[in-house]
Amino acid sequence: MTFSEIKELLEMFESGSIREMDLKKDDVSLYLNKNEMNRQGVQESTINNGPKETLTQPTPVVFPINTSEEEVAENLSHSLEGATVDSPIVGVIYTASEPSAPNFVSVGDKVNVGDTLCIIEAMKIMNEVKSDISGTITEILIENEDVVEFSQPLFRIV
Repeated sequence: MTFSEIKELLEMFESGSIREMDLKKDDVSLYLNKNEMNRQGVQESTINNGPKETLTQPTPVVFPINTSEEEVAENLSHSLEGATVDSPIVGVIYTASEPSAPNFVSVGDKVNVGDTLCIIEAMKIMNEVKSDISGTITEILIENEDVVEFSQPLFRIV
């Protein structure tokens, strides 16, 4: 990759709506990220030369004092359904590596940290979405070739 190609790519990334991109071509590796909440984590992983992975922490469930028992039970059951793996970028999602191949994952499959769940195509670049938690796929929230938004939930894992 030439300097002018990298400069053009940076200008397109900066002016476009894509929030995150990881590009590997020949001997060049380029990671771009416009996400405010991820910048600190990316800088730390770059400094430590460690893997770029984020762990999802469960969100605490807080109920107002005047909440009925039925509302608490319903909301609590929804919060215990597991964590979601969210889209890191905007693009077209592919659930398999090619049209005739089986899906990367199905409901009921056990996944580990780092397992590929799907691919998102953005600007003609294929980005693998990997699981950041271990568990069982309980719900697939997208269809093959859907257009997904940044932070859109893709999979639910318990």
